[in-house]
Amino acid sequence: MPIIMGGRFRPKLMSGEDRNTGTFSPGENQRGVDIAPCFTDAADGLLFGHELPQSAEGPGILLTADGGRYHGTLFGAKGHGEGELVFTTGMMGYQESLTDPSFAGQVLTFTYPLIGNYGIHPNASESSAVWPRGVVVRHAMKQPDHRNSIASVEDLLRLHNVPGIEGIDTRSITRRVRELGTVLCVFGPAEEEDLLQSRLAVLTSPELDDLVEMVSIQHPVVLNPGALDALDRPLPRLGALDCGIKYNILRNLCRDFEVVWCPPETPFEVLQNSYQIDALFCSNGPGDPAHPGKATAARTTLAQAVRAQMPVMGICLGHQLMGLASGLQTYKMRYGHRGANQPVVDLKTGLVSITSQNHGFAVADPEAGMLAAHPSGACSPVSENQHGAEVEVRFINANDRTVEGLDIVGHPSFTVQFHPEACPGPHDAAPLFTQFREIVDQHLGGGQ
Repeated sequence: MPIIMGGRFRPKLMSGEDRNTGTFSPGENQRGVDIAPCFTDAADGLLFGHELPQSAEGPGILLTADGGRYHGTLFGAKGHGEGELVFTTGMMGYQESLTDPSFAGQVLTFTYPLIGNYGIHPNASESSAVWPRGVVVRHAMKQPDHRNSIASVEDLLRLHNVPGIEGIDTRSITRRVRELGTVLCVFGPAEEEDLLQSRLAVLTSPELDDLVEMVSIQHPVVLNPGALDALDRPLPRLGALDCGIKYNILRNLCRDFEVVWCPPETPFEVLQNSYQIDALFCSNGPGDPAHPGKATAARTTLAQAVRAQMPVMGICLGHQLMGLASGLQTYKMRYGHRGANQPVVDLKTGLVSITSQNHGFAVADPEAGMLAAHPSGACSPVSENQHGAEVEVRFINANDRTVEGLDIVGHPSFTVQFHPEACPGPHDAAPLFTQFREIVDQHLGGGQ
């Protein structure tokens, strides 16, 4: 099977573009790389002056499935926002959050009251699109002030046809979600309240859709072909299963590996035989890890890699898929962890790290069970261990004690629920990428 030297996410591409245009190129200027493919950054249309549709304006209303009713003012693109209402606690990094594929299917509420003050920057997005189906803020800054800004948050939403509503009491929404759990919602023009009520009545959870299929790449692509280390030695080749991978994860991986960016359903035997990978990585992503679509295909590939004693690292959804492959259950959390201030305890060293996270599902603790669970009780069925190895809980959340990482006993494999690439967020967990490279080097050198 050939490896395609170019490509990008499928959804929301700008018409008329060539396959290999854009400003995201993690292999560019890397040692040993002659030609590195380029991909679209979500802000490229603003950088290159693409025409924007008319903005929304006027009174708006947000309705929740549990009877909530909030008044505000519309901004961003015209239309209705609808999906699962969630919140993120980050005080900065709104561009990265808006372009994080893990928010696919959701209506994103920012708890920080001022969003957009430093504008939208080139090469700061985490994918080619804006993924929330709607955005809720207290105040959206229309005229940002930063030397690198190329547009406003509203311009980015208009470019990607995503509606927003501001002037909302986001503290009230956050308290509601924390107490009652995430809930479905709709918002739009206030004069269309009856229509919004009818839409809300038939709205279904985005978790029923194969969200991973919506956000993943279609064809394998080598991001940094021929990449060398400082001593001109070829970097190990890594297969990166894309369940909704963030651009900054790919940047980090390209520093230590020659990266083959792969669709999540890529079979292990193809990765091993056709692409000759030395290690496997599984990314973050949206939705229910137990969905029978492409997430399940990625889970099977992970289990096969562990059985083959190949080094494996998973983060976020990749961690949850490894939990399922290990015979553990996953479950929907009351409101999840979304923000850049989540404390995580390493049970082996006692070290506490402040981490960036974005997830609404968790792996059940083998002993304590499903902690901080959603009132719906949604969870995966009990399943068999697909790789046959024991697993140990390595990391837990310091606030609610939920599982934050697993070690696969006797195998060069581990997973974490949090985001070591931390974009946005603190960099406490960044050394995990270096740790994984050391595991791969030891494995290739004959050690364990």
